[in-house]
Amino acid sequence: MSHGAKILHLRGAAGMDAIYRKISWRLLPLLMLCHAVAYLDRVNVHYARLQMGADLDFSRQVYLWGVSAFFIGYCLCAVPCNLLLEKLGARKTLLRLMLCWGATTAACAFVREPAEFYVIRFLLGVFEAGFFPGAILYLTYWFPSARRARVFALFACAALLAAAAAGPLCELTLQAMRQQGFLSGWQWMLVLQGLPAALLGVAAYFCLDDKPAHARWLSSFEQQMVEQDLERDEQALNGTRAEDDDDKPSLLQTLWSLLRAPSIALLAVANLLLVGASYALLYWAPALMQRWGAGELAQPDLLAAIPSLAGALGMVIIGHDSDRRRERRGHFIACMVLAAGGLGLAIAADRHLVWSLAGLSLATIGIAGAAPLLLAILSSLLNQRRAAAGIALVSSVGLLGGAFGPSLSERVLAWGDSAAMLAALIVLYLATGVILLWALRLAPRHGGPSAGHGQTDKMARS
Repeated sequence: MSHGAKILHLRGAAGMDAIYRKISWRLLPLLMLCHAVAYLDRVNVHYARLQMGADLDFSRQVYLWGVSAFFIGYCLCAVPCNLLLEKLGARKTLLRLMLCWGATTAACAFVREPAEFYVIRFLLGVFEAGFFPGAILYLTYWFPSARRARVFALFACAALLAAAAAGPLCELTLQAMRQQGFLSGWQWMLVLQGLPAALLGVAAYFCLDDKPAHARWLSSFEQQMVEQDLERDEQALNGTRAEDDDDKPSLLQTLWSLLRAPSIALLAVANLLLVGASYALLYWAPALMQRWGAGELAQPDLLAAIPSLAGALGMVIIGHDSDRRRERRGHFIACMVLAAGGLGLAIAADRHLVWSLAGLSLATIGIAGAAPLLLAILSSLLNQRRAAAGIALVSSVGLLGGAFGPSLSERVLAWGDSAAMLAALIVLYLATGVILLWALRLAPRHGGPSAGHGQTDKMARS
């Protein structure tokens, strides 16, 4: 054993913390930047739609159909894309996906007919479908289940940071590039924001390694320690040993086993409600801010960024605490209660800006903190053979909520006011918590009767 290895061995948990900190600093900054760009490329058409609609005579209905086309493409292709990443590796897959979605984002600047807009948004959903579930799957290759909540939270908080910056950044680009050269401001914005995805895809190809065994920046001892952690997870899921090649089911058998597993199905439903309610809140947040009086201020976009920033910070803190305490279920339920309580405070504030904004910020912390916990619970219930399809399946079902959430909330607003819409979201968040509890009660205890004492299984249930 080398001198460095002896030191790590003597340090025990502190030595493992150092290894995973080293891995985090190597992988997460680039993945977070890619995630921020993915979110921006998904929502930038929302900021472009006023100029776009004026230039192309697109109605609001055309825009809504384009939004739906994105989610349809995403949901259809999430599982195939994740299976492709599992087969080809993250580097090659991310390069292909990011080059394609960057080009698709830029191509949206040159649409002229609604049909072209629908096709482009559908293709953007197809190419983005492999990124988020693929990145989650990729992180499971590097981090054991006991460390995933904080890692997933750090990765996911990039979208909230992008949400906080999206409004000011898009508005600045629209104004600065208005009628520059032969393109309109909205066209310049889409072209310029499509370029980073392509560049980051190239960076991911050269900077990321597919698995710890391929990482030259880890010593052989560090690689071995990480592999042992991951192997313990796999043994906890499969019993006393990992699956042999002869035991591995076919792809169709794997998909069928996932579709008929009650715990996975219920986690998918929980994710559907969580994402649907969250997209509804995100969609209506600007209108809510206006009703609460933010429109009277000089910079309402900066004020609207406060909940997203609070959510990003809360997400990281909650994920870290969940890993530290090795507990998932209670943290998730607390997040759903916080989300419901925050929205309840916004209702009770009766359009008082400060208290309404405080309620929305608390709700965003709960919503944001719950998402990585759900993914950590899901990944702890899936062995390596089922992880690619399972993560993609639950993620794609969840993103269907992005299609129905805003329209459902619009119907509720037609029946009542903003308080009625927020009350409906409270019900959805509390229902999400109940469904997750139900899913964990039905989750199989892996490895036979004694497997309930395994660390992975206990963490998901605790």
